Amino acid sequence: MTCKKKHILLLLLLLPGLLPAAYAQKKNAIYQKGWIDFNKNGKMDIYEDPSAPIEDRIADLLSQMTLEEKTCQLATLYGYRRVVKDELPTPEWKNEIWKDGIANIDEHLNGLVPTSYSYPFSKHAEAINTVQRWFVEETRLGIPVDFSNEGIHGLNHDRATPLPAPIAIGSTWNKELVRQAGIIAGREAKALGYTNVYAPILDLARDPRWGRVLECYGEEPYHVATLGREMVLGIQSQGVAATLKHYAVYSVPKGGRDGHARTDPHVAPREMHQLHLYPYRKIIREARPMGVMSSYNDYDGIPVSGSYYFLTELLREKFGFDGYVVSDSEAVEFVYSKHRVAGDMKGAVREVVEAGMNVKTNFTHPSDFILPLRELVEEGTVSMQTLDRNVADVLRVKFRLGLFDQPYVEDTKAADRIVASPDTKDFERQIARESLVLLKNENNLLPLDLNNCKHILVTGPLATDTTAYVSRYGPQNMRVTDVLKGIQAYAADCATVHYVQGCEVVDETWPESEIIPTPLTATEEAQIREAVEQALLSDVVIAVLGEDEHRVGESKSRTGLGLPGRQFQLLQALHSTGKPIVLVLINGQPLTINWENRYIPAILEAWFPSPVGGHAIAETLFGDYNPGGKLSVTFPKSLGQIELNFPFKPGSHAGQPGDGPNGYGKTAVVGPLYPFGYGLSYTTFAYSNLEVTPLRQGIQGHVEVSFEVTNTGTRAGDEVVQLYVRDKLSSVIAYDSQLRGFERVTLQPGETRTVHFTLTPADLEMLDKDMHWIVEPGEFEVLIGSSSEDIRLTQTFEMVQR
Repeated sequence: MTCKKKHILLLLLLLPGLLPAAYAQKKNAIYQKGWIDFNKNGKMDIYEDPSAPIEDRIADLLSQMTLEEKTCQLATLYGYRRVVKDELPTPEWKNEIWKDGIANIDEHLNGLVPTSYSYPFSKHAEAINTVQRWFVEETRLGIPVDFSNEGIHGLNHDRATPLPAPIAIGSTWNKELVRQAGIIAGREAKALGYTNVYAPILDLARDPRWGRVLECYGEEPYHVATLGREMVLGIQSQGVAATLKHYAVYSVPKGGRDGHARTDPHVAPREMHQLHLYPYRKIIREARPMGVMSSYNDYDGIPVSGSYYFLTELLREKFGFDGYVVSDSEAVEFVYSKHRVAGDMKGAVREVVEAGMNVKTNFTHPSDFILPLRELVEEGTVSMQTLDRNVADVLRVKFRLGLFDQPYVEDTKAADRIVASPDTKDFERQIARESLVLLKNENNLLPLDLNNCKHILVTGPLATDTTAYVSRYGPQNMRVTDVLKGIQAYAADCATVHYVQGCEVVDETWPESEIIPTPLTATEEAQIREAVEQALLSDVVIAVLGEDEHRVGESKSRTGLGLPGRQFQLLQALHSTGKPIVLVLINGQPLTINWENRYIPAILEAWFPSPVGGHAIAETLFGDYNPGGKLSVTFPKSLGQIELNFPFKPGSHAGQPGDGPNGYGKTAVVGPLYPFGYGLSYTTFAYSNLEVTPLRQGIQGHVEVSFEVTNTGTRAGDEVVQLYVRDKLSSVIAYDSQLRGFERVTLQPGETRTVHFTLTPADLEMLDKDMHWIVEPGEFEVLIGSSSEDIRLTQTFEMVQR
C-alpha cells in the first residue's frame, strides 16, 4: 500500500468521529454574545439585532424570505401523533414541508397521547428545546417556532395545575382568582416551553342547549370580558401569548345545535356588537392579547374565517388587534365543504388569506394549506403584498415573545419546581370552593351537622363519576377525588357513609327517552329500590346527579335540559321516604330542575369541578366553607322559554295578559328558575348608604359609586356585589339593565365594607341609529344588588352634553 493510500484510509477511518465535532462547532458559531446568527451568514442582520425596533426587524426578515419560507409561516404543524410522527426531529424532517420553517406547533408532547417526554416536566422542556433548536439551526433563516397549547381548564399538559370548567370559574366572580389562574397557566407554559396558550374562551353562553356552555364563563358580556381580561393579563404577564377564542358569534348556532351543525347564528347586527363582540373589543384594547382564533361558523351568509370585515376591518382596524389570527380546526376547509362559498380548497385558501386569517390549523398535514397558497401567489391570484401582510403579523408575535432573542427554555430543570408546584395546591382548592353556588337551602338544612348525621347515604351516578373532572382542554393524568371520596374522607371519624348508585347516568334508550318515555326495566327498578331501602336507614341523603362528560361538551348539544336517564325517578323515589335530601349537581349547563327546586330542600350547584372538587363539595356541605358563588347563566324553567338570558330588552321577559275577556295569555310559565347573578350563602348581607357623585356629569366624565355592605349573619362569608346600569330613555331600544361592575367581598360576622365603583363613558355608551358608539345625554339609574333581580339600592344620575 502506498503512503498516499494509507493517508486516505486513515482519513476515512477518522472522518465519522471528526464530522460531528466540526458540525457541532459550526452550529454553535451562530450563538454570539447578545445575539443569534439565525441566517448563519456571520454578521448581525437587522432582524437578529435585539436593539432594533420590531417593525424594522420584521421588514428585514421579510426581505430575505423566499415564497416557500413565507408560506410556511402561515400554517400549524400539529404535534406528536396528531400530524407529526416523531417526538423529536429526525433526518427525514429535511424532506418535510417544514424544512422551510413553520408558524407554530400545537399540543406537542403534552400527554394527550402517550409519550415519554411529557413527564418529568424538565424532560419536556428539554424536548421542546431540541425541536426548537432544529428549526433555528437546520432551516435557512432559523425562524423560531411558536409552541401553542390549550389552556381553558388550566394548561393542557400531563399533570399541570387543573382548574374547574370555565362555567365554574365564571361562577366565582373573583377577578383576582382568575388573574392568578392565568399567571399559573402562563408560568407553567413558559417553564415547559410553550409560548402560546389558547385561552380564554370569550363565547357567551346564551343558549343552554349548546354543548360547550360549560366552556364559557357565562352569558353576560361585561362579566365575560372582565374575567377574560384577567386571564389574558395573567397569562401574558409570564411572557407567553394568550389567544382568544372563538371569534366570532360562535356560541349560538341555530337551535343550539352543535357537532356537524355549528353554523347559522341568528343574531342581529346590533346584538352582535353589543353582546358577542363586546368582550373582544374590550379585552383587545385593554389587555393587548397576541392571538385570536377565528371560528368556523358563518355570520349572515359569510364564513367568519373568510370575512375581511371580521378579521381586518373590525378586529384590526377598529379593535386595534396586532397579533395573529389562527383558524379553529377545519375552519378553512368548511369554507368550501360546509358553507360552499368556494369551489375547492384552493378557493377557500384564497378567501381566508385575503380576509386576514394568518395561520391555518387543522389535524391534517400543513401542506394542505401551504401548497395551494404557493400556487395562488405564483399565479398572481394572491398578491405578494397580502402574503407579506399576513406573514408580518405572525413574525410580530414571535418578536414580541422574544423568540428571536431567546428561543429556548433557559433553565429546563426549573420546570420540575414550577409546574404543579406545592404553592398551587391551596389555590386549586380555593377556586374549586369559590365556584360552588348554593341554589336552595330550605330551613337551613345546610350545612349538615355531623353530630346529627351518623348514617349518610350518598347516591346517584355522578357521586363516583370521574369524567367530569378532567377536560380534553386541560391537564391530563390527574388523580380525581369524586364526591363520594370527598365525603368519606371528611366524615370518616364521625359517621358511616353508605353508597348506592341508584341508577346509571342515562338509560339504554337515551336520548330518545327524553322525547319518547319508556318504562323502567326490572334492573332499574331494583337499583332505585336499593337506594330507597338504604335511605330509610339513613339520617340524610346526598344525591349527586347531573351530567358526565359524555352528555355535555363539544359536539354534545342536548335535546332536553332535565336530569338525564332515570335520575329524576331516583330522586322522586328518595323524596317519598321523607328523609332530608341534599341535591348536588354535577353538570355543564343550566338544567330545568323545577320539581327538584320545589321539593328538594337543599341544592348545591357544583358544575364540572376540578380534580379536588370532591373535597371542596364535602367541606361546603358540612360547613367548613361557606358558599359564595353566583350564577353566571340564567336557569330557564323550560326549553320553550329559550332564549331566556341576561341582559334582555324591556318587556322581552314579561308575562302574557291573563285577564282579557277570552283568557288570553294563560299558556306559559314565565320567568327564570334562577336569575343571572343568583346565589345563596349560609349568612346574610345588608346594603346601605349608596352615594353617586356627581349626580350631573358631562358625557365624557366619570361617575363615582360607593355603598356599604354588611354581614348581618353569624358566620363569615362572601358576597358578590353587583352594579347594574339602566338607560332610562334612549334613541334606540337599550337593554333593560346591564352589568357594569362586580366585586367578591369577604366579610366577618358584623363586618361592614365600603365598595367603590367608577363608571366611565365606555360603561354608558350604546350603538345609536347609525351604529356609532356614543354616550347619549339623559338619565341613568344605578342599581346595586345581590343578583340581577335582587336589587337593594338605586340612584338616578344625569349625563349632559357640555
